[in-house]
Amino acid sequence: MNPLLTVEDLHVRFPTRTGVVEAVRGVSFTLGRERLGIVGESGSGKSQTGRAIMGLTPTHAEISAKRMEFDGIDLLRAPPAQRRALRGNRIAMILQDPKYSLNPVMTIGRQIVETLRTHEKVSQAEARKRALAMLEAVQIRDAARVYDLYPHEVSGGMGQRAMIAMMLVAGPELLIADEPTSALDVTVQLEVLGILDRLVRERGMGLIFISHDLRLVSSFCDRVIVMYAGKIVEELAASELSRAEHPYTQGLLDCMPRIGADRHPLPVLERKPEWAL
Repeated sequence: MNPLLTVEDLHVRFPTRTGVVEAVRGVSFTLGRERLGIVGESGSGKSQTGRAIMGLTPTHAEISAKRMEFDGIDLLRAPPAQRRALRGNRIAMILQDPKYSLNPVMTIGRQIVETLRTHEKVSQAEARKRALAMLEAVQIRDAARVYDLYPHEVSGGMGQRAMIAMMLVAGPELLIADEPTSALDVTVQLEVLGILDRLVRERGMGLIFISHDLRLVSSFCDRVIVMYAGKIVEELAASELSRAEHPYTQGLLDCMPRIGADRHPLPVLERKPEWAL
């Protein structure tokens, strides 16, 4: 069975006044209808990899790859109109913080309806019906009330669930979730993860889950990619993450807090220049 997404030797560069910054350097992976976790420190290139796939990289950036295909479509050579038709329809991305992703002057319901009607020819009444059903699917109680609220009138957890509803209403085949639970408390995190897990299983979606939380990724994802300085340093099954072999991954794992452990001094993550080569 052919993979849903193939990325081969992806590079993302940003020209600056002091030189070129290479945010992503030679990243390669495939994705089927599964949950793929991408972990690493801030600045390791996780989000830029996701944005390059979506076509959301700033215009001044330089993107190159030997291959970047989604379901047989060459994303590098696809015209802008085709990329726009894919984005939000067959490929969607949940961004990190709903406060900065949702339009503050539009009601939540109107934003979800706009997303749906951009990609499908449906009536206003049908779009409203499907938006309400999607809000209920992400476990928002009293969906009709939330539909008419503005983003500032809901909590962070509800805003994040509304964002997920907006990204899923058109039924994407690939979902990129960039730190979708980092701004949420633990109980809401579990609810959001349950929603994503159910949608992957029921819809057969491919999911790229970008996170700092190794423990979360090891329990939620099927495979894990570890990134450092724009490169992949290790790829392994999520269930095998605790037995990672690369010293960087081992260092990340060692820095995680352990209940009942008496560790003095606390471990410090080492970074060796050769890891970035």
